[in-house]
Amino acid sequence: MDPRPSPHPAPRALHLCLHLLTAGLLALAAVRADSAAGTVLAVVTGAVYAAGSSLPSVRGSRRAAGVWLGVLCASWLALLWLTPEALWVAFPLYFVQLHLLPARWSLPVVALTAGAAILSYVGHGAPLNPGVFVGPLLGAAVAVATVLVYEALYRESERRRLLIEELIAAREGLAAAERHAGTLAERERLAREIHDTLAQGLSSIQLLLRAAERALPPDSPAAGHIDRARRAAQDNLAEARRFVRALSPPDLEHGSLAAALERLCRPGAGEGLYAPEARPEPYGPEAGPGARAPLAPPEPNAPEAPPEPYASAAGPRVRFSVSGAPVELPTPYEVALLRIAQSALANTVRHAGAARAEITLSFMDASVTLDVVDDGRGFEPASVRRPSSDGGFGLPAMRSRAETLGGTFTVESAPGQGTAVAVSLPLPAGV
Repeated sequence: MDPRPSPHPAPRALHLCLHLLTAGLLALAAVRADSAAGTVLAVVTGAVYAAGSSLPSVRGSRRAAGVWLGVLCASWLALLWLTPEALWVAFPLYFVQLHLLPARWSLPVVALTAGAAILSYVGHGAPLNPGVFVGPLLGAAVAVATVLVYEALYRESERRRLLIEELIAAREGLAAAERHAGTLAERERLAREIHDTLAQGLSSIQLLLRAAERALPPDSPAAGHIDRARRAAQDNLAEARRFVRALSPPDLEHGSLAAALERLCRPGAGEGLYAPEARPEPYGPEAGPGARAPLAPPEPNAPEAPPEPYASAAGPRVRFSVSGAPVELPTPYEVALLRIAQSALANTVRHAGAARAEITLSFMDASVTLDVVDDGRGFEPASVRRPSSDGGFGLPAMRSRAETLGGTFTVESAPGQGTAVAVSLPLPAGV
């Protein structure tokens, strides 16, 4: 007998006890049978019972289980006809019937089984006494009560299990809702902070530069610098506003990552690569050979310093290439790779003194790789300092972007031998 045909599965221990009880009572009937036919029939009944636990069709189908139960009851009735010792087998048979049959059938079948046991006992010449009736009927009542109590406990257990699952699901949903609400609140706070500080400051800078541009004479040598500074402030203001609206960077709005990197490599594209508050850290230590000194506020009435390379069209010749079959990347990947390329190229323009640079975007089976190589003065990577409080980020910021997406970031350089920056990001599943 297998629990699967029943709507109320029974524990394995109860099945084992029922099997042992049935086997013992059938062995008793076989031993005490008055004829060889009774012994053989007891063995046949045991074989039929064992088939219920061994045949897959009986274990998996309610209809097959019903047929098996009918054959088992017929075999038991035949054995009951041959020997009164089979009467005791009625007790485990009650549990089998109650377990496999629905309530509207199981109770009448149990009553008929008890009646057959009483009639068999009387038919074999036993004297009439109360025990003849009480034994089978009491056994049937105990079996019915046991099964009904078990089913009630099972239903209560199932109700509690479903309630616990609902509570767990509700708690997980509440936690997810709280995390989502916290994320939205933090995004709103960041948006307000950026809007009230960075965006307003860039807007003011743009207005002041526009006013200064109008105040200059047309042939002033500073007009070109002011125009480039105003356009850089305008671009960064648009970037800040798009960040507030959680949109992609402007460079990625009108094309793919490859197209954005190609535009970055065009002559003069170095103008306005970064906002005033996030200039990249120089590749090498500022005290190292050939390194630039940090920018400082100009002294009053001091002569104008020569323009920085990023503020003019001068700079290395940059070549861009794509390797492999391009695939569409998630927005965070495109943003990270574009920002790393911008920062690396800005460092090349400002600090490397390079004549040539190359950006390579490689699409492989399981990853996407970005390489930025230049032939500049190089530096010692181990001597690069941490982000400073005056706005320098540089290599640590690029490394952080790569590691946030589960990627790797490496820098290879030596004084006088150029610099190679490589970032590799694993492609997410489905890309």
